[in-house]
Amino acid sequence: MNTPAAESLYAAREKIYPREVRGRFQRLRVIAVFGLLGLYYLVPWVTWGGRQAILFDLPARKFHLFGLTLWPQDLYYLTAMLITAALSLFFFTTLAGRLWCGYACPQTVWTEVFIWMEQLTEGKRHKRIKLDKGPWTREKVLRKSAKQFLWVTFSLFTGFTFVGYFTPIAELSGKVLTASLGGWEIFWVLFYSFATYGNAGFMREQVCKYMCPYARFQSAMFDRDTLIIAYDEKRGEPRGGRRRSVDPSEAGLGDCIDCTKCVQVCPTGIDIRKGLQYECIACAACVDVCDDVMETMGYEKGLVRYTTEHAVAGEPSRIARPRVFVYGLLMVAVLSLTAVSLLNRTPLRLDVIRDRNSLYRVVDGGRIENVYSLRLMNMDNESHDLEVTVSGLPGLTVETDPPALVVDSGAIEAVAARISAPAGTAAGGHDIRIRLLTADGEMTVEEPARFMAPARSP
Repeated sequence: MNTPAAESLYAAREKIYPREVRGRFQRLRVIAVFGLLGLYYLVPWVTWGGRQAILFDLPARKFHLFGLTLWPQDLYYLTAMLITAALSLFFFTTLAGRLWCGYACPQTVWTEVFIWMEQLTEGKRHKRIKLDKGPWTREKVLRKSAKQFLWVTFSLFTGFTFVGYFTPIAELSGKVLTASLGGWEIFWVLFYSFATYGNAGFMREQVCKYMCPYARFQSAMFDRDTLIIAYDEKRGEPRGGRRRSVDPSEAGLGDCIDCTKCVQVCPTGIDIRKGLQYECIACAACVDVCDDVMETMGYEKGLVRYTTEHAVAGEPSRIARPRVFVYGLLMVAVLSLTAVSLLNRTPLRLDVIRDRNSLYRVVDGGRIENVYSLRLMNMDNESHDLEVTVSGLPGLTVETDPPALVVDSGAIEAVAARISAPAGTAAGGHDIRIRLLTADGEMTVEEPARFMAPARSP
């Protein structure tokens, strides 16, 4: 009895050779690549107020963002940023599919640059295929070596720039020139370089297909009114080759000439004619190349185009719909609240803790005294002379130890504060306000506290 041959559940990866393409969407992608990479590589060299404009100074536990300095206590701003990023992803995905993947994702951006370097050293698509299939000759060694040199150099520069966001890049450059990089700096330069080299040089579409979670949960944000890249099957089928002079209607053919160029230009190797697929990153390369073919054949453009599933089915579609407005309004609300908070942010912080040893004590003159522990934090970029005042009861006075309060930039000072009220003024518990302000009065912060006195003042 013959048994069927075992079928492998694993298919080895076939290398994809994206074909070169030109068009309006590819021009947008090129602009996005140059814009995003220009920002990534140039921003660390920008100075602001005598220091690096954007610097995540982990040893000092502060993040410089141009004129703003954030501390670990400002963690809620990071939370707001992450919420905004999530809402923007929901908004743009619901509106126009995987725009992020096609134009702004780091994997897409760096892969595009690596492909350009590959085309520069190894030639166009058919030459690259021929080169890989051919024997190792002197020309092949030279071309492959030139490509690897560009890839490795670019990866190392990428890793160096990444570390430059955490170590001042001018200082980091001096360490590189003098071969005095620290262990962690060497590790992160090499780690980020290796990640760039591996992801953009070799893994490429495998990252988008198997490693990126977005490809898996995007269907939860798609609906039949989401703008996607789609093939108009009604217009294109039945497909088939023909001369330019042949009338497709007379030959019983659709507009698709089955040239397979839409497959050849796809960076993930899919056939858009098979319908919506999670591997599609919405780069629109197939739109540009198909429009070029339609123009050559004298047919109307748009056989492959940005559209909706409803529109392809001949049904009315709504781009502006409730879920788009909800995501947009939430995103604007979070951004607005964050902006207002930043504009009204005071770089002083005050924490008040009551002395647990006693509720109150009677001091000279019969005054009722409470003792508090104050933690003063100066989150400004310069030191400040500070003053503590108190309000909430008549005749309240405050004394601090030490009396003169000078807090350096980024410093946290623990201060003992003795607050007293005249005898007979207070009885029981009272709410008071402790205020911390700079000597010039430009910055101030308040915290509530509880002042305790005997039920009947002595």
